[in-house]
Amino acid sequence: MQLVGEISRVARTTWVTRHPPVWQDGPFTPARGRAAVALVEDAVREGRAPGSVVGVTGLAMTPWARDAYERGAAASADVRAADARRGRLVDGRRLSADGVLWATGFRAELAHLAPLRLREPGGGIRLVGTRTVRDPRVHLVGYGPSASTLGAGRAARAAAIEVRRFLDALPRVTQVA
Repeated sequence: MQLVGEISRVARTTWVTRHPPVWQDGPFTPARGRAAVALVEDAVREGRAPGSVVGVTGLAMTPWARDAYERGAAASADVRAADARRGRLVDGRRLSADGVLWATGFRAELAHLAPLRLREPGGGIRLVGTRTVRDPRVHLVGYGPSASTLGAGRAARAAAIEVRRFLDALPRVTQVA
């Protein structure tokens, strides 16, 4: 969400989620943390998949998230299928994109990127910073060395700066009426 807020200031964005986001107002207190852990423990004890952390805690409606939400940048669209440049929404609409930022919640779930052939012979994806070596349009934040809360925060800022530079270097298209 942080990246959507930043990128939406300089480019048109569509935030695509697997499920509609659940926003939480107020601070993430120790009591809310314990409640989230209890939900995960219940799921595991009952043999259910625990799900993602955000699925249990919800997204914090921080001041920067509220700003993005009020500007319309935090309106999400549910996607069913995607390839490197196109996605089909649940309602049948198709999206076309010049770039895709895929945030997995610290899961290295990258099968959807297979058509881009980013993997090296050893199975991993080689990065320079957050940018993949095999396709400079693709940045992975929360993959490899940035797969932690602290690492992802630093990597997200670096990726946003590099994406901004990349977009600034693109030729401008002017429309003639």
